[in-house]
Amino acid sequence: MKCLAIQSSPNLDGLTAHLALAVLEGVKSENGSTELIHLNNLDIKPCIACDNGWGLCREKNICILEDDFESLRKKITQADVLVFATPVYWHDLSESAKRFLDRLRRCESFTFKTFTDKKIIGIASAGGSGRGAARALYNLENYLRRLGFEIFDLVSVTRFSKDHKLNMLVEAGKRLVRE
Repeated sequence: MKCLAIQSSPNLDGLTAHLALAVLEGVKSENGSTELIHLNNLDIKPCIACDNGWGLCREKNICILEDDFESLRKKITQADVLVFATPVYWHDLSESAKRFLDRLRRCESFTFKTFTDKKIIGIASAGGSGRGAARALYNLENYLRRLGFEIFDLVSVTRFSKDHKLNMLVEAGKRLVRE
């Protein structure tokens, strides 16, 4: 079982990264293989809606932009299960998460159902009051469902719940492999 975790925080040692790593710890304990991708370390350009929004992405599942998008999409395709973790900025996903998911949605959601039934855990981590986590998680869920993923779990984490949720995510990683 191969688990790919994508985390979209610029803070490589922050809460969002640690939450993704907690799931991977659970996967490893069940003898699964893991990889963590720091989305902000990749060159992912925003969608340019080429050809009036009817470009090759919608027609042939190919993006004309030359960056790291296609290699990451290939890794997602090759993984058995996924984790997508984002910090919450102004009640929404991080900019890098939105940029990547917009491109992925454009290439995948019209006629190509590459990710149908692929299990995923979505995580939204909020600092401050934590009030934006629920809305960000709702937005993440909409992206993931539109792409055809099977939602295994959706987890919102605040600075007040992080200790409990880290332990819970290790267990979720174990269940992800077993189920």
